[in-house]
Amino acid sequence: MTTGSLILAVESSCDETGIAIVEDGCRIHANVVASQVAMHAASGGIVPEVAARAHLRWIVPVLDEAWAAAGAGWDDITAVAVTEGPGLAGSLLVGINFAKTLAYVHGKPLVPVNHLEGHLYAAWLADENRDVAEPIFPLVALIVSGGHTFLVEMRDHLQYRLLGETVDDAAGEAFDKVGRLLGLPYPGGPEIMKAAAGATRHDVVFPRAWLGDSFDFSFSGLKTAARRTIATETDGEGTSIGGTALPGDRVAELAEGFQDSVVDVLVTKTLRAARQIGAKSVVLGGGVAANRVLRDRLAAGAATAGIPLVVPRPGLCTDNGAMIGAAGARRWEAGARAGLDLDARPSLPLARR
Repeated sequence: MTTGSLILAVESSCDETGIAIVEDGCRIHANVVASQVAMHAASGGIVPEVAARAHLRWIVPVLDEAWAAAGAGWDDITAVAVTEGPGLAGSLLVGINFAKTLAYVHGKPLVPVNHLEGHLYAAWLADENRDVAEPIFPLVALIVSGGHTFLVEMRDHLQYRLLGETVDDAAGEAFDKVGRLLGLPYPGGPEIMKAAAGATRHDVVFPRAWLGDSFDFSFSGLKTAARRTIATETDGEGTSIGGTALPGDRVAELAEGFQDSVVDVLVTKTLRAARQIGAKSVVLGGGVAANRVLRDRLAAGAATAGIPLVVPRPGLCTDNGAMIGAAGARRWEAGARAGLDLDARPSLPLARR
């Protein structure tokens, strides 16, 4: 096959085993993901040891499927990119050791990638035969996931300034925990969105943590308020997965009120940051970016402000190899290389203030 730089990318930071083949950091030739959601649903959250073992089980079949989808071989590959962090240590090590082995055996350079940078560079991805408008610099990016919620400014590729971050719980974590309190299945984010769509009343108002003029986020107080409200309405017993302590219409109302609080804060702070730095575009990424209400409300606000919003399709917002390939291509061009001593960095930051 005739291509530009073709990156084989490996993602295993949490509970998704992803391998992709990406051309020039934007065109996807293959993007295969083995999800562990069903496996972790019974425990209501991710069990790190179970996640790592599942990566071991699925990483070779996922690679085989990616080769078949791309119609490529090792002679076509320019480099191997892999997530080095942040994430779960055991999960990261599976992907890193697999990628190191592939790079060594086939004589390919190894490129380390920050998982959070991958979520950001998903905005530059296009599926095969489909073009997307690229973000324009300077931009503000909101990355929202189960483990991370932060705002960064980008003046150019690979240049970041941290504007704000969560001081406690990430938005996705709060969705999961409140979803469980409401008796909804794991993961909580998609289930809360579904429940909230059925609300016929919209008079449940939960607190917003504005934190003054800061661009930081806080969701622990909101989570506590939701827990107290649910406990009060269920005689202190709360709900359980599949439980019926709250009627369905009340679950919908509480879900809608909780979601509205989270989305309100995320959208308001992002648009204020964009105005403050004179952003020419806004990027939304991370697993929570798949939330339709967040996408629609941020799009409406950005349109009113005259600022283009760039959001990957939902399948590219959740963890996947293609986003690591997109960021890996930029890192490759910048000269980033790793040796066989590459190790997991579970707390790797993307940017500092």
